[in-house]
Amino acid sequence: MDLIHTLYEPAGDGPHPTIIALHGWGANALDLQGLAPYIAGGKFMVICPQGPLEVPIGAISGYGWFPIRTGSQPREDQIDEAVERAAKFIDAALARYPVNPHKLVMLGFSQGGVLAFRLAFRQPERFAALVGLSTWFPPELKGNIANREAIERLPTLIQHGRADEMIPLSRAKESLEHLRELEVPVTFREYDCGHEITASSLEDLSEFLAAKVL
Repeated sequence: MDLIHTLYEPAGDGPHPTIIALHGWGANALDLQGLAPYIAGGKFMVICPQGPLEVPIGAISGYGWFPIRTGSQPREDQIDEAVERAAKFIDAALARYPVNPHKLVMLGFSQGGVLAFRLAFRQPERFAALVGLSTWFPPELKGNIANREAIERLPTLIQHGRADEMIPLSRAKESLEHLRELEVPVTFREYDCGHEITASSLEDLSEFLAAKVL
């Protein structure tokens, strides 16, 4: 496995329902791992890979999945490269860890959410649910869907803060409309918060995954 990653494994031998969780720009493999014991009572194994791109943040470094440049769109070839690398990581994780392949969830926060959408739309039949947190749906995916029937059966949750200073709520609402046009079974929740995950959103996430996956 060529990506640093963290792992939360529930008690028992498995196979376990599993969440692949992709962090946002400037974070790391530990960023979402702390949520694991609180998602659906800790019943999910949570695997958090770390983006391969080093992002200097003052005296420390964070990590990302593809370069971001102020005032310009990310390059498609660099996004594709990140998707390929994440896809290979998922293949390796499923081979190495006691994952229940029928209860596999794709989750991403912020930049990681963009990858989560791309990975899920690439192989929608592979996932039991899709979660996008404080992120946006890449509209170009609408013209390149591998399995439309599987997309229309993929339970999807979008959560976003009304005061998000990084990605405006309007982008989340645009994402919602794109998904509805594709007849994706999508649930949308917004919160009085910024670019973050709150106790309320975590509770809603747990209820969603318990109902749709467990």
